[in-house]
Amino acid sequence: MTAAPPLVAMTGIAKSYPGVRALDGVDFTLEAGEVHVLFGENGAGKSTLISILAGVTGASEGTIRIDGEEKTFQSVKEARAAGIGAVFQEFSLVPTMSVAQNIFLGAEPRAFGLVDKRRMREEARALFQSLSFPIDIRRPVMSLSRAEQQMVEIAKALHQKARILILDEPTASLTERETEKLFAFITAAKKNGVGVVYISHRIQEFKSIASRITVLRDGRLIGTIPAADLSEKALVEMMTGRKMDEIYPTIARDPSPRTVMAIRGLKAWGVDGVNIDVRKGEVLGVAGLVGSGKSRTFRAVMGLLPVQDGSVFVEGRDLTGAPTRALMEAGVFFLPSDRKEEGLMLSASARDNIGLSVIDRPEARNNAGLVSPKAIRTMTSEIGKRVDLTEAFLARATSKLSGGNQQKILFGKSFGRDFDIYIFDEPTVGVDVGTRAALYRIIKSIAESGKAVVVISSDLPEVMHLAHRLIAFRNGRISGEFEGEAIREQAILAAFFDQERKTA
Repeated sequence: MTAAPPLVAMTGIAKSYPGVRALDGVDFTLEAGEVHVLFGENGAGKSTLISILAGVTGASEGTIRIDGEEKTFQSVKEARAAGIGAVFQEFSLVPTMSVAQNIFLGAEPRAFGLVDKRRMREEARALFQSLSFPIDIRRPVMSLSRAEQQMVEIAKALHQKARILILDEPTASLTERETEKLFAFITAAKKNGVGVVYISHRIQEFKSIASRITVLRDGRLIGTIPAADLSEKALVEMMTGRKMDEIYPTIARDPSPRTVMAIRGLKAWGVDGVNIDVRKGEVLGVAGLVGSGKSRTFRAVMGLLPVQDGSVFVEGRDLTGAPTRALMEAGVFFLPSDRKEEGLMLSASARDNIGLSVIDRPEARNNAGLVSPKAIRTMTSEIGKRVDLTEAFLARATSKLSGGNQQKILFGKSFGRDFDIYIFDEPTVGVDVGTRAALYRIIKSIAESGKAVVVISSDLPEVMHLAHRLIAFRNGRISGEFEGEAIREQAILAAFFDQERKTA
C-alpha cells in the first residue's frame, strides 16, 4: 500500500531579491495532524518561506505540492482556496464586530437575500465547540483578550476550510494561562487532521506542542529534528552557529556596590509591602510567575501605577508616587514589556523614535535654541551603531521592522541621555537568540560602566544567567533572595510556590 503524500511538500525553494538571496534551496514538509516548528534568527528566511506558502509572494525557484499535487500560488486567495490559512502577529479582525460576524466576514450565510444571523451564530457556536473552546460568539472582538482574539483568527481560518494553518509567533504577547488555552485549541485542530506550521522563538514551548522542528540559518536549511529529541543547547547551536555558552555573557560586578534606589514597604495594586535595594555596578534579577507582582512593583516605582503605601528613594531623594518624567529626570530609565503599546511609535521611523530620547539634550539645539535636525541625525546614528541598527534600518518605519529590531530601538532610547539606573522589563520578549545575545551584551556594557541594572523576566534561564543577585516574587511579595552561586533553578522555583521567604 502506497503511503499518502505529505500535506505540504516544498522542495528546493529559493527566493532572490536584488543583491539578496533570502532563501537558498530549502526543503520543508508538513504532515496532516502535526505541528512543525520553523526556527531561526531574524533574517533566517522563516517569514519568506511562509509568505511563499501563503501566496503572499512567489518563489524564484522550487516547487510546492499540496497532497502530492503541484501548485503555484499567484495570490493569498489562491492559497486559501487550496486550504492554507495564515494567522500573523497583526490580526485582521474587525474590533467592533462580534465573534460570529468576524468568522463569517465576506461569506455570510443568507436566506431570502438577507444575512441569516441565526444560522451564522449556530455555525460559529458549533465551530468553537468542535475545538473545545468556550466563547460567547456574540461578544465584540474588542472586548476579548489577546489569546481569545488569536483563537478567533484561527477559528476563522479553519471555517474557511484551512487544512494547513500557519501561526506566526502566536504566544509572543500571551500569558502562561492564555498560552495553555491556545495549545489546547491547536491540539483539537490537530485531531481534526489540520497540519500546523508554527513559528516561535520560545524553545520551552516546543516539547509541549511540536512534532518536528526545522532550523533555518541565513536562508538555508540547517536540519530537521524530532521534537522528542529536543536539546535546547543543540538547537541554539544549530540556529546561531555558536555554542550556547556564548549567548550569555559574563558580567563583571562592582566589588562594593552602593545602593542607589531604595524601595521600602511598597504597596500598590498587586504589590504587598516590598523592600528592594538596587545597587550600582550590579545586575538585580527579578523573577516570578505571571501575576506575581514582579512587573507591577517597578511600574509603581516609575509612576505607572498608584502607590498605596511605602516609599521610593533615588540617591536619597524621596520620589514616592512621583510622575514618570520626574523619575527619568532623576536618572532612571524604564524599558516596558509591551513595546508596541507603551514603548514605540510604530508609524514613525526608527530614527524618529530614538530621536525623541535625545531632543532635550543641549547639543540637539542650534545657537538659536531650535532643534537641529543635523544634530539629531548625528546622535541617532551614533546610538544606532551602539545597538546594531544600520542607517537603512533607522530610516524604515518601525512597524515594518522585526520584533528584534524594534527591541533594539527601545534599547537605543536608553542611550538618549546618561541614566544611572536601568530597569528592563522583559527585555528580550519576542526576539530570536541571536538578537538576545546582542541585547545581553548591551546590558553587560551598561552594568560594567558602573550603572545599576534591573532585569525583570519571565524567562528563568535568562534572569539566572544575567543576575548577580536575584529576587523571586509570589503573590505580590518577595519570596526568595539569592546571590552568586546560590542562584539555582530548583531553589528559585521553590520560591515561586512557597510564600515563606527564602534567602541564600
